[in-house]
Amino acid sequence: MTFPVVGMVGGGQLARMTHEAGIPLGIRFKLLSDTPQDSAAQVVSDVVIGDYRDLETLRAFARGCDVITFDHEHVPTEHLRALEADGVPVRPGPDALVHAHDKGVMRAKLTEIGAPCPRHRIVSDPADVTAFAEEGDGYPVILKTVRGGYDGKGVWFVRSEQDAHAPFRAGVPVLAEEKVDFVRELAANIVRSPHGQAVAYPVVESQQVDGVCDTVIAPAPDLSETLSGEAQQLAIRIAVELNVVGHLAVELFETRDGRILVNELAMRPHNSGHWTQDGAITSQFANHVRAVLDLPLGDPRPRATWTVMCNVLGGDYPDMYKPYLHIMARDPQAKIHMYGKDVKPGRKIGHVNTYGDDLDDVLDRARHAAGYLRGTIVE
Repeated sequence: MTFPVVGMVGGGQLARMTHEAGIPLGIRFKLLSDTPQDSAAQVVSDVVIGDYRDLETLRAFARGCDVITFDHEHVPTEHLRALEADGVPVRPGPDALVHAHDKGVMRAKLTEIGAPCPRHRIVSDPADVTAFAEEGDGYPVILKTVRGGYDGKGVWFVRSEQDAHAPFRAGVPVLAEEKVDFVRELAANIVRSPHGQAVAYPVVESQQVDGVCDTVIAPAPDLSETLSGEAQQLAIRIAVELNVVGHLAVELFETRDGRILVNELAMRPHNSGHWTQDGAITSQFANHVRAVLDLPLGDPRPRATWTVMCNVLGGDYPDMYKPYLHIMARDPQAKIHMYGKDVKPGRKIGHVNTYGDDLDDVLDRARHAAGYLRGTIVE
């Protein structure tokens, strides 16, 4: 019997961990990576080095793959349509993925289907930003380039028209959004298969530092069952309406008046779901593999009362291996996941998962381990 080949476009840590999840199932992976040093290229045996923006490179890569999926959302939509026309299964497909590729398209579609969103519109210049602000409660407002932003990049907090020039220099459309008065950020992670089966993970709290995810708590503390269920149902509805296949992360604002608003969408495994590697019966990565192959989905329920994921960001301390002795001796239950990346300040180079019944203890253990790896904690 021949096992299927999953073609993954993008060689980052998401591809690396998705490949890991497919190993126990005997699933074969083929990777399209920018360089041999990329995170996933270090561990996948079948690697093609090439540019995902080149259609002929994509077509050559797709030969021998049973399905194509993604580590990121940046492959040109027209290239994905060409692959589908060639008969290659692309999951998620271009009609879905465009909503993660282009924030303007995403906002328009979410508004059309009645999903709750911040007030927004495409703006043409700094004066138009002022007009948008005056249509609501005035400055400040949030500006985003519609394409290419992640981890706080391509996002501006604008307090005046004078502050609003930088986003327009990128030469792409700019989306203006109201500054939401929110209590915290949440994420609803779901996985959907081609035949329509869907599973929902517990809604999590995502804590950001300087626009980058720092800590994820699963489940979100003190979140009412009503709002949790509303968030899960919203994520599934978005997946159905947009025909998403695979993992979908819906990043949300929980407002001070008890509502949820959609912030961003990601149609791939997501940082807010890394906790599932050790804290759920079936991880987001394993379920993404199952979904793109149209296999029955695994149980998303948590294994422990609380699971905390802390990202390890690069700092001034380059030796990532030396801290293992302290971390493993101090907390034998801590799970370290490193990505094989060079250490650069602010770069995501790994994460730590901890779990247990006492949230304060679980939080302390995760933050200590991540801080010790980074070098900000030395005892």
